[in-house]
Amino acid sequence: MSFVQRLDDLIQQGGGARTALITQQDARWRYTDLHRAVQQAAAGLRALGVRRGERVMLVLDNTPAFYAAMLGAMRLGAVPMPVNFLSRAEDFGFFLDDAYATAAVVDAGFLGKLGPVLSARPAVRAVVANGEAPAGTTSLDAWLAGPAVDVPAVDTHPDDPAFWLYSSGSTGRPKGVVHRHAAIEASVTRYAKGVLGITADDVFFSTTPLFHAYGLGNGLWFPLSVGATVVLSTGRPTPEAILERVASHRPTLYFSVPALYAALLTTPATGAVDWSAVRHGVSAAESLPGEVARRFKATTGVEILDGIGSTEMLHIYCSNRPGAVEWDSSGTPVDGYDLQLRDPDGQPAAPGEAGELWVRGPSMLVQYWHRVDRSRAKIQGAWFATGDRYRRSASGAYAYEGRVDDMMKIGGLWVSPIDIESRLIEHDAVHEAAVVGVNVAHRSRIAAWVILAKGHDASDALVAELQAWCKAKLLRYQFPHVVHFVEDLPRTATGKIQRFKLRQG
Repeated sequence: MSFVQRLDDLIQQGGGARTALITQQDARWRYTDLHRAVQQAAAGLRALGVRRGERVMLVLDNTPAFYAAMLGAMRLGAVPMPVNFLSRAEDFGFFLDDAYATAAVVDAGFLGKLGPVLSARPAVRAVVANGEAPAGTTSLDAWLAGPAVDVPAVDTHPDDPAFWLYSSGSTGRPKGVVHRHAAIEASVTRYAKGVLGITADDVFFSTTPLFHAYGLGNGLWFPLSVGATVVLSTGRPTPEAILERVASHRPTLYFSVPALYAALLTTPATGAVDWSAVRHGVSAAESLPGEVARRFKATTGVEILDGIGSTEMLHIYCSNRPGAVEWDSSGTPVDGYDLQLRDPDGQPAAPGEAGELWVRGPSMLVQYWHRVDRSRAKIQGAWFATGDRYRRSASGAYAYEGRVDDMMKIGGLWVSPIDIESRLIEHDAVHEAAVVGVNVAHRSRIAAWVILAKGHDASDALVAELQAWCKAKLLRYQFPHVVHFVEDLPRTATGKIQRFKLRQG
């Protein structure tokens, strides 16, 4: 059974009256409304000639249109490709060409950037959502407003491609990550049900866009698998916007990323909002500093479950557990996943030694599209080489030490940027920090980019104080030789710090 057939079952079992979606404008969509919209989107795509196996690019914000288009395409056996709506015009062209996409469903608000790209590709059928459809395009809104239709779900094999995601490219073009239908069920069963214990009574709120693997699980696969409710939020996830949704709709599960957890701690209203309905906070996409987790729990009462996930593994496969959180760690493997630490030669790391994290499990990607060499390098039999460097503690928890290519060698000794960043944010003057290795006068040095906490000013004296602060707790060579005070850091769409841009200056 494919995931889209879950909606059919839910309706047949009498769950249609349950609230599925709460929009940014606080309109409530029942499951019957969502089921109808998915059917109508499927009928519209079919009428345009979209067939089984064909790729459909989605450039959509977190609105009901995303659900209709994503599940409507899957209902036909087509392969939806949600992509980052903040991408450059040339990237959208690359996505369409690389995947041989035959259709694109686009928010009207993004047509300024997408219009020329689509016009240059007349073979791609364009469907416009949430606004007027210009000449030469089709209106998704008109489809959804039309008469009800019945489009039976195509019978798919668990190993058929279900959808693609493009991973953000740090040093080149994004990579098309192909996932099969069985991967969805695996992430729902293993993590959402096995770790979070999700039920139909849960109210999900995620600050991560649906085009991202993390956001897609939080906002679509997980809640719809049990008939729960999703609180949607569009636009940039500012602390003020987040707090409004938490206060108004009292989610029971809150999903976010370290940068936004840290941002909420600088907002006085965070402590005034009632967070008591949130039974689990979840963090992924980047390692969560223990200091941020401690402060957030003290401020809101919410314990954050930090975990490791990736586009390639679809969602979180190693996580802290409720009531047994080990701060400054990503927890232990989710049931059904195996982890190993490997040395640079691909052999198991010695006990107690750090190494590259390898993972195997049921939600692993099939391949990188059009990247045979990359697929062969990263997929080793049943294992995936993550590129993340971890150390396993005596308790069995995995502690992040940075990307393998982020490690710094100073004076012949390896240094993890995470150790220094974690120490820096323990200082009252530091709100956030990113550390990378740089060359200064032909010598390897450690540089820190620091966002100051409110009420603190940059000065040479503060630089010296931060250096001494690191030396007081870390090893003598684990301190920033250079400190840059900045207003913000380069980030991906989900808030992950792009350290490679800092290394480039």
